Amino acid sequence: MDTSALIEPEKLWRRAEVLTNPSPVPAASGVYGWHFTESPDPQLPTDTLLYVGIAPRRMTTRTSKRNLRKRIQYHYRGNAESSTLRLTLGCLLGLELRRVGSGRRLTFGPAGEELLSTWMGDHAHVSWIQHPEPWLAESAADRSDRSSAQP
Repeated sequence: MDTSALIEPEKLWRRAEVLTNPSPVPAASGVYGWHFTESPDPQLPTDTLLYVGIAPRRMTTRTSKRNLRKRIQYHYRGNAESSTLRLTLGCLLGLELRRVGSGRRLTFGPAGEELLSTWMGDHAHVSWIQHPEPWLAESAADRSDRSSAQP
């Protein structure tokens, strides 16, 4: 599978574009990749693919119902509880992670999540590839990205 649309996309989509109605993100299965104009950590590069996700996710007992549009939009405006991307970025940016509700959920609280959404709006860009079995395409993107990093 050709994963170049994730690794070196022709277009990277910004938060404001993705959250418009109608959204340019298809309500379909696929793989999405995140690039950042500013790194959340000084040891990570900028302007390169740093995170790959799939929609829907295939789990042992079921397949999730979230498509590309729902998943990407959630990463841009959700919370750390349901987004590994947001959780990772927030921790790298030094936001305070706290328990909320029943004590099991972990988020950055309303102010921290808003700061993270703003930071992502300024620095996080996404591209995607539609694919009927995104877990296969995700593996191909990961292998391709690792091989291009070899000297």
